[in-house]
Amino acid sequence: MTVTTQSRKRSLSGRGSRRADDHIYAAIDLGTNNCRLLVARRNRKSFRVLDTFSRIVRLGEGLGQSGLLSDAAMNRTISALSICATKLQRRGVTRLRCVATEACRRATNRNIFVERVAAETGLQLEIIDHSEEANLGILGCAPLLNPEIPEALIFDIGGGSTEVSWIRLPEASAGSNGPEPVMQDWFSVPKGVVSLAEKYGGRDIPQNVYRQMVGEIQDDFLAFEEKHGFAGRIAEGKLQMLGTSGTVTTLVGVYKKLPRYDRNRVDGTLMNRTTAVGLCHKIAAMSYDQRVANPCIGDQRADLVVAGCAIFEALARLWPVPQLRVADRGLREGILYKLMNGG
Repeated sequence: MTVTTQSRKRSLSGRGSRRADDHIYAAIDLGTNNCRLLVARRNRKSFRVLDTFSRIVRLGEGLGQSGLLSDAAMNRTISALSICATKLQRRGVTRLRCVATEACRRATNRNIFVERVAAETGLQLEIIDHSEEANLGILGCAPLLNPEIPEALIFDIGGGSTEVSWIRLPEASAGSNGPEPVMQDWFSVPKGVVSLAEKYGGRDIPQNVYRQMVGEIQDDFLAFEEKHGFAGRIAEGKLQMLGTSGTVTTLVGVYKKLPRYDRNRVDGTLMNRTTAVGLCHKIAAMSYDQRVANPCIGDQRADLVVAGCAIFEALARLWPVPQLRVADRGLREGILYKLMNGG
């Protein structure tokens, strides 16, 4: 097992002066499991969304065994990226950044894939490292953090990796737009919902196997806890926790019994930790068919959500915050904020 960790202490946003502009901005986030697009125009301190797109492409399917992006996975992904390219043209996008994360970082044939993407869609795909991914995700989620709690752990359960970032929120200076998050440290484990489901299975999972997944991830992140003692900060009320990923947004959708997933009813939800862990146990105990039948899980996530629940529970056991914030935002929003401020 390889665990990557690195310290970073810097302001994340790089905010400069904000002024009205005529640019149409877009961000594409290509992960191990999903391809996501966000198109927006600047709107005062934030932005107004013009278009979105999301498709489960499973780019990293089988990557753990072969070390390669399969032809089928690349074809699915390029099909989704072609839709993105059409939307970009239709919306008249003038500033764009397309990033790829864990699957492309790990694949030995990533250069072939990047060349295919450019040739078949016209998109220039940039493979970013763990640090840049963490920084962009934090920047995208920062507006949901409670400025009265000085520190935060932000976790992102991806398809091929899971990242946890520790940040501080300095006091806002007079006339500013709020505290800018400062990265203190981050920790990444190359295990996500796809890789964990491929290892342990994703259909009908015995409870002892689920507990084994929880234990494995908890062990992986124990070094980060031992290094910084976050549990003590939580007990003193000095540290909050925010989760951003399909796993945590799915948990909220199931908890609220939504007839279909609704971002507006999920993004920013404050969820009781004990309730969330109990919901993980409930989902893990469901049959595969029961998960498919749930409108907030469905057939595209039914074989991955239990692995996600196991990762979430492991983090919740290590860092027992009374409540945690759930974000349906992250990397794409961070890219847009950075583009709009000259990054």
